[in-house]
Order: sequence, then structure tokens, then C-alpha cells
Amino acid sequence: MDARSFPNPYLYQDYSKDPSTPFNSAGQLIPDFVNRVINKIKELLQLMETGLKSADPRDFTVYTGWSGIALLYLHLSEVFGDQSFLIRAQEYASKALHCLNKRDVTFLCGDAGPYAVAAVILHRLGSHKEADECISRVLQMHPSVLKLESRLPDELLYGRMGYLYTLLFINKCYNAEKVSYRCIQEVCDVVIKSGENFAAHKRMQSQSPLMYEWYGEYYVGPAHGLAGIYYFLMQPQCNVSSEKLQTLIGPSVEFVRHLRYPSGNYPACIGDNRDLLVHWCHGAPGIIYMLTQAYKIFKASAYLADAAQCAEICWQRGLLKKGYGICHGVAGNAYTFLAMYNLTHDLKYLYRACKFAEWCMDFGEHGCRTPDTPFSLFEGLAGTIYFLADLLDPAKARFPAFEI
Repeated sequence: MDARSFPNPYLYQDYSKDPSTPFNSAGQLIPDFVNRVINKIKELLQLMETGLKSADPRDFTVYTGWSGIALLYLHLSEVFGDQSFLIRAQEYASKALHCLNKRDVTFLCGDAGPYAVAAVILHRLGSHKEADECISRVLQMHPSVLKLESRLPDELLYGRMGYLYTLLFINKCYNAEKVSYRCIQEVCDVVIKSGENFAAHKRMQSQSPLMYEWYGEYYVGPAHGLAGIYYFLMQPQCNVSSEKLQTLIGPSVEFVRHLRYPSGNYPACIGDNRDLLVHWCHGAPGIIYMLTQAYKIFKASAYLADAAQCAEICWQRGLLKKGYGICHGVAGNAYTFLAMYNLTHDLKYLYRACKFAEWCMDFGEHGCRTPDTPFSLFEGLAGTIYFLADLLDPAKARFPAFEI
């Protein structure tokens, strides 16, 4: 465990023992802390822009490429109400659209994400015709996603859930039914049918009525696995029937719950007994979103207790040596606390998010490893900046390109 994370220097202080918190009793950040965060965002943006000059010019993805930078600037335009950020977002979105690969259909790693991000940016800039053309490109992918016999997986990064998130993202950003709920429900229906068929084929229905694989492994986390799929199927916007929630999704969530290690962490794959990874993509920091959503839907206190245990794992082991990013870094783990804060309004979680933010604001001073794409949204600095901007209004904070 120590080989993957730094000891948490805040561990024995925590909220109850710290007389100088960066927020008041109502959870409002104090001006000094706000100014510190804003100044750090400005500083890190300059560092990011310099670093991006040597980035892969062909990487269009939200995950590690130009669309992720566009999404960051779109977010900054919302947080600060600054049109110049939106214009900067449009520049990166346009750059991404010129190098799509016309293969993958997902938000994070395929063409759908760049089109969706560009559509929202163009819409807000008043270029409605161009925005509608981008959405039309996304919807042209719809028939291929619904082909049950295709080799398209169901997971988030490269599969149907990645396409589903694209549709949800468009409607959320437009604050309207820009994509019909029927289209969204069709994707959910085929994902459920796919999971039923696979569970039956592998004779796993007694364990979980829905089961999915990616490259021959039964992944558990949100990026490639079960928790991400179940999280989206429980979203009200997906309009999955009460019967299916009770008979298929609920028991499948229970199956994942019982994969938990004694520590409270979760495996990367079914059958993996190595309690090692504490990342959004693998481990407790990603499972928490499935658990909190299950608590909202099924009202069972056990889900809230398990989610709190996930947050505790992040507090103990979340200052990762891998870096400051969101997929497998400190900023991504900090979103765990924001998720719990927004669910429970317990100031302890806001405190912990702020402490992880302080760690991130000491960017480059801890001896962390350098990611493969050090300035990108999911692996690098752009994700850290996104988190710091989210912290300025914790009630609106959502893990980017995933949380609804």
C-alpha cells in the first residue's frame, strides 16, 4: 500500500480537530481560500498551455486529447462566467474535430465526445446550426450502438455506456430534451439485454442477473466495468422500469457490494484478491458513485455505509504517487469527498476535499510520477484544474465526463 500512496499528513487532524477550516459553519469557502484556489488555477493554466505545445497533435479524445482541454475551458466558462474561456474552448474543440478516427462511439475515447463537447460550446456561442450538425453526427452512431450482435462492449471508455453518457451530457448541457428520451432508453435496453445474455451464457445468473466483460476480464470499476454500467442504469433520465431496477439492477449492485475487501476497498476485477488500487478507474473511489446512486434509488442504509467506507479508504490511501490527475490521481480521489458531501452535507467531507485540494495546489512538490499525457484531462494537469474549479462551488461539483 505504501508503495502506491503517500502517508496522509492530515490524517490525525481531520475536521473535528482543526480549528482553522477553509470554510464557515454553513460550508461557504472563506475568501482567502477562494483567492488562493483562483490564483493557483491561473498559474496552472499557464503551465498547462505551455505543456500542450508538445502534446500529441492527433489526440482528439476527451480522455487525453484536445476535447478534454475544450471540456475544461467550457467548465471554466461556467464557473467564472468568462466568455474568453468559451472562445478558448471552441478553439480546442475545433482542433479535435479535424482529427477524428471515425471508429469509436464513446464520450471519453471516441468521436461522440468531441462532437458533443463541440455542440455545447457552439450552442453557447450562438452557432446553433453548427451545433445541431454536431449532434446529428452523434445520432448517426445510434443504430450501430443498438446492434446487439456487434462486438461493441458495454463499458464506459469504449462501449455503449460511453455513448449513453454522450446523450445524457447533451441533454444536461442544453437543459432540454435535445436527444429524445426514447433514444436514451433504447441504449439502456440493449445494455440490459446484453448483460442478461452474457450472464446466462456464462451461467452466472445465480451470482448476478447482469454481467459484462471487457477483454476477457470481469472489471468492477466505472471505467471498464460493472459499477459504471449500473450507475448509469440507475439514473432517472434513463427511465429504466421499476421492475428491472428491482429484479436485475438491484441484485447486480448487491453482487458488486459483496466483492468488497475487508479494508473497504474493491478489486479491479472479479477474482483479484490484491487490495492495491485506490483510483477512480479501479477501486473504492469509483465504486462510490454506484453506491450513492443505489442509496438514492433503493433507500437502503447499507449503501450509504459502504459509500462512507469508500471515502474512508480514499482519506487513508488516496494521496497517490501516480500524480494529481482524476483517473488515477489525487484530484480524482478528492471527488469522492465531494460526492459524499453533496449527499450527506457532512462538513467533514468538504474539509477532506479541501485538504486534498491543498495537496494538489502544491503541484509538483511531492515527487509524484509524471503521467504519459501530463497535461490532459484524465491523466494530467487539466483534470487537476477542473477539480480546483469545481471546489469553488462544491454543491455543483461533478466528476467530469462521468457523474450526472
